[in-house]
Amino acid sequence: MILKHSDDVSPETMKKPGFNDMEARFILTSDDGCPRYALRLMEFRPEGHTSYHCHKEEHEMFFLEGKGVVVGEEKKEIPVRAGDALFILPNEYHQIKNTGNAILKMICTVPIFPGQTGKGTTPCE
Repeated sequence: MILKHSDDVSPETMKKPGFNDMEARFILTSDDGCPRYALRLMEFRPEGHTSYHCHKEEHEMFFLEGKGVVVGEEKKEIPVRAGDALFILPNEYHQIKNTGNAILKMICTVPIFPGQTGKGTTPCE
């Protein structure tokens, strides 16, 4: 059994191209002994966002605080808010944006592929 508190995990500023004003806490990863799934806490400051991207891993997301949009395959912006759950298929293009005046906070889970840690994802080819 592994028990951790999110406050005990230091936030890491996401510095990938196209990411802005976003931090991630990698709460449970392969570094903790998790063999198949990673649990991450993502926080977006106002106007923070990911790039418009895709990867081979699916995502399950649960929005805890704030409001924003998810940009889907046809670049359509779909509003999200606290309490919403979102499933992103493998290889599905997406982007998350904070459209509110406060922090947008979400839990994001991904499978851990062989040789990976759960901190990053595998880009689409």
